[in-house]
Amino acid sequence: MTPRIWAVLPAAGRGTRFGGEVPKQYLEAAGKPLIAHALDALLSHPRIDGALVALAADDARWPGWTSRHGKPLLRCNGGGERADSVLAALHALPSDVGDDALILVHDAARPNVHAGDIDRLIDVATTHADGAILGAPVRDTLKRADAAAHIVATEPRSALWRAFTPQAFRRGALTAALERARADGVVVTDEAMAMERMGAHPALVEGREDNLKVTTPSDLTLMEWLFQSRPGQGGSE
Repeated sequence: MTPRIWAVLPAAGRGTRFGGEVPKQYLEAAGKPLIAHALDALLSHPRIDGALVALAADDARWPGWTSRHGKPLLRCNGGGERADSVLAALHALPSDVGDDALILVHDAARPNVHAGDIDRLIDVATTHADGAILGAPVRDTLKRADAAAHIVATEPRSALWRAFTPQAFRRGALTAALERARADGVVVTDEAMAMERMGAHPALVEGREDNLKVTTPSDLTLMEWLFQSRPGQGGSE
């Protein structure tokens, strides 16, 4: 039997870097919330079986969706850190999603992931025991600065990548990695970091540069433009 593939979206954060009263996953671009775009990109993909969203316990903005594109959409309460929300979601997945299931963890405010990137990620992650993440090589020149924002050095970039999402790992291995990080008092900033601490070497899958995470108002403006340039983006059912 082919292992299941589910998506997990940690969305319990407040988006404080963006500012404003509305958590950034609920900000709109091209007529619908960023989280709806992200969910539609995932659940419209034929290889993904369902999705689980980890929300703040007091989230009053969640529309109450239980399915999209004919696939189950579940929710659970998240935690104070990204890793806490992902771990809560892993524990809340349905019982038929076994430890060998492939879990795609995706940012709720990263609404422009393309189906081709998801396909390549799944292909690599299903054949690589340590999982895989989407990303892109660093192409800009990197400068190290001092406290006064003066250049100290130019850093080599030849082996550096920017990490995107989704990040894809087996449910059992990712759960164990996140639980170990929590027990060790380490706040991991993405799922790959948790896996690296366990000695894993996830594969890097180059993805599109427009798979952007909305962090600032200018990011939202750019995302609006990207969607306007991409006719037919996303339906909800």
